[in-house]
Amino acid sequence: MSFIADRLSLITPSPTIAVTQKARDLKAQGRDVIGLGAGEPDFDTPAHIIEAAKKAMDDGLTRYTAVNGIPELQEAIVDKFKRENGLKYSVDEVTVGCGGKQIIFNAFMATLNPGDEVIVPAPYWVSYPDIALMFEAKPVFVNCPVDKGFKMAPENLEAAITPKTKWLILNSPSNPSGAAFTRDEMKALTDVLMRHPHVWIMTDDIYEHIVYDGFEFSTVAEVEPGLKDRTLTLNGMSKAFCMTGWRVGYAAGPVDLIKAITMIQSQSTTHTSSISQAASVAALNGPRDFIAANNTIFQERRDLVVSMLNQATGLSCPTPEGAFYVYPSCEGTIGKTTPDGNTIETDEDFVSYILESEGVAAVQGVAFGLSPHFRISYATGTDLLEDACQRIQRACAALT
Repeated sequence: MSFIADRLSLITPSPTIAVTQKARDLKAQGRDVIGLGAGEPDFDTPAHIIEAAKKAMDDGLTRYTAVNGIPELQEAIVDKFKRENGLKYSVDEVTVGCGGKQIIFNAFMATLNPGDEVIVPAPYWVSYPDIALMFEAKPVFVNCPVDKGFKMAPENLEAAITPKTKWLILNSPSNPSGAAFTRDEMKALTDVLMRHPHVWIMTDDIYEHIVYDGFEFSTVAEVEPGLKDRTLTLNGMSKAFCMTGWRVGYAAGPVDLIKAITMIQSQSTTHTSSISQAASVAALNGPRDFIAANNTIFQERRDLVVSMLNQATGLSCPTPEGAFYVYPSCEGTIGKTTPDGNTIETDEDFVSYILESEGVAAVQGVAFGLSPHFRISYATGTDLLEDACQRIQRACAALT
């Protein structure tokens, strides 16, 4: 009998973390590698947030906090939802965790029984299906191809819903595609959901503030108030506030769900760092001018990467509405031969080829459930991005 639980055979290590670690390992061996696999901004945490953390330490905020966070953070989250999304929550409808991933984990643990179904539009963030599988639920994938803008159509959502459906996960703007639902597109989905009162909705809004070209963000409970009582609206500090390592995620939803999440967290991590919580108060209540400044740089990088990848033989790269990823198709390289005589048969072959031949680390599309694509993060220096895209162009030109 194996000591390791059988359920672990259902999941795999995070492919995005694996690619980032592989790039680090190759660099440590002296290889010239440009890592484009990481899902985090390359900007430093703003100074006023760091100062708030220092003050919290100086003031002795170094002890245990309530499971759901310090009162100041709970209030800041309530104010954020009201101010930015027009959503009214009380503090007992708010949970704070060690990043958004823990809240997803807690929510699924609290609600999923064996055989329950979770609708996951593809391409998806790599952890959604694996967390569902960990609790013996069944991910139901809905393909959202590039000709549909990587967005789920209402008729496809309708077709995916069964009596066993418990959750739908929506991530807009999306990791990995950067696609984002307009308000009208979101309303078309919520109209479907209103007809199925047994389906709950988890909206992963972590890229809410990273949008371009005047795009206006909206979230499910805002678009359709009738769904608020079965929606968990998830967000966090990592992306827009450049606080990935601080590990603070938060969500708001119905009291009974929040109580269940709290009970689970009380028996695991208890709470995230008290210092990170104090810093998050300063972030949510403080100035936001740095977000617009960062987005200007992100948009310039996006435009550069999209243009250069579209000049590479065999690649096709759409322009995303938000986040800091592109999700180009490498369909035009499938079946071609590398200078070493190997055939590119999959997107995994393609990303292995550009890593081995040119030292560019990207993530294969199969990891996100939609092939043949690959994901590039443009949350890195502009000079490095230009160099990386030139290398990819060179690798594509060498295929025959």
